[in-house]
Amino acid sequence: MPELPEVETVRRGLAPHIVGQRLRGARVRHPMLRWPVAPELDRLVKGQRITALERRGKYLLLHLEHGGLLLHLGMSGSLRLVDIRTPPEKHDHVDLLLDNGRTLRLRDPRRFGAVLWSETPAAHPLLAGLGIEPLSRGFDGEVLYRLCRGRTTAIKHLIMDAHLIVGVGNIYANEALFQAGIRPTLRADRLSRPRCQRLAAAIKDTLRRAIKAGGSSLRDFVNGHGEPGYFQQRYFVYGRAGQPCRRCGATIRLLRQGNRASYFCPNCQKG
Repeated sequence: MPELPEVETVRRGLAPHIVGQRLRGARVRHPMLRWPVAPELDRLVKGQRITALERRGKYLLLHLEHGGLLLHLGMSGSLRLVDIRTPPEKHDHVDLLLDNGRTLRLRDPRRFGAVLWSETPAAHPLLAGLGIEPLSRGFDGEVLYRLCRGRTTAIKHLIMDAHLIVGVGNIYANEALFQAGIRPTLRADRLSRPRCQRLAAAIKDTLRRAIKAGGSSLRDFVNGHGEPGYFQQRYFVYGRAGQPCRRCGATIRLLRQGNRASYFCPNCQKG
């Protein structure tokens, strides 16, 4: 599933090319995504100018002059800018037609994505329960320390809880915990302030490096121009069970936490 860095990569790649453009309409080929696409979508967007493209967690918010769209890429979807004459393929379900001869095309093989109309996209109910943005100025070690107080859950589960911290998926949780020297199974309430400061900084650094690298190519991720991400080539622990740690040479271990794979170095992540 595209995570925060992948969605932010898409946002940054598309925004300069679509903000300010006017929509000629929408073409919906398969309305049954995770939630049905509004049957009147073409009428709602026609003639409207795109005023902004923002991200909240794993959602993209396409703001128009009146209302806008909440977009989600689902498990393996992509949002690409293509020439309007490009023939759609089997899984190209929704087109947003721009007045410059291009189209914003949602491809979603599993149909777990979303194109939801809203009069106020930023206030959509799906966003109401989301936690703090980890790349925001408001997220730091002190905030993380407060979130950990009284919580006996494993720290990896906590930083992946979108109701607390939004957008830290499994890949980036593994990598950030390694960078901070913290084992994924450690109880959240046992983290000291200094360790929370290290982990908050590691989360920010890991996500920023992933964005800079263009996201991950896991599950065939591509950005808004159809280009794959390359962050996976830089993993320290994720997917490297049985291989030597890039820092100390110890063997990377794998364990299961719930239904998620956790990777760690027993030497670099002692507690």
